[in-house]
Amino acid sequence: MNYIPYLSTMITFAFVVAVYNRYRHHGGIHLLLWAVGLLLYGLGTLSEVILSLTFNVIVLKIWYLTGAMLTAAWLGMGTVHLLIRKGNTAEILTRVLAAVSVLALFLVLSAPTLHGNYDVTHPASEQYKNILTRGGLTILLTILLNIYGTVTLVGGAIYSAFLFWRKKILANRMFGNILIAAGALSPAVGGSLLKAGLADILYLSEFVGAILMYVGFVMATRGKLQPPSSAAFYE
Repeated sequence: MNYIPYLSTMITFAFVVAVYNRYRHHGGIHLLLWAVGLLLYGLGTLSEVILSLTFNVIVLKIWYLTGAMLTAAWLGMGTVHLLIRKGNTAEILTRVLAAVSVLALFLVLSAPTLHGNYDVTHPASEQYKNILTRGGLTILLTILLNIYGTVTLVGGAIYSAFLFWRKKILANRMFGNILIAAGALSPAVGGSLLKAGLADILYLSEFVGAILMYVGFVMATRGKLQPPSSAAFYE
């Protein structure tokens, strides 16, 4: 039995609590959206835990919906709200993402499934294509949501780190943002290795990603809050 998804789930849910508590104390829609994205991340790894014990088609669909489609986009949406403070661009993008997420939920839950044999000793990432039927729209949305999430989340973290480096201030936030960017990229790297046949690497990449983002969050939030005009990834 692979215990890495268990560890990833525990770390991620602890991360959700930390981010949500910061939102409760300091406000900031970006923190709330980050908590939503991390909750989706945790549901994805929790689904992997369940699927390593027993097969359930609904759990498999939740795994695909959260892990493969929505997590990166909602994490990135939090970054958009942090960096775009003027006008209503961030709000409009959030409404669009919410509508797309509802569509994704409908497509995945209503997708027909094949009667394939599921082996709990192998990762879901190795087997879902043999069971879950994905239409062209589902595949397209999966690609677009991941591109959007990766660009906004990783790009936002790198941009914030660059600003702190340029201004020669708050080194802890600069390094925190670098870790957040690295953590966000980790599952993407694992997904690429999955295509090369290294399925177990995806579990490890999710675990490493959760740790790096959590450590980056702790570093970036250390010390006093900055004025709204700053480009801190977390405030």
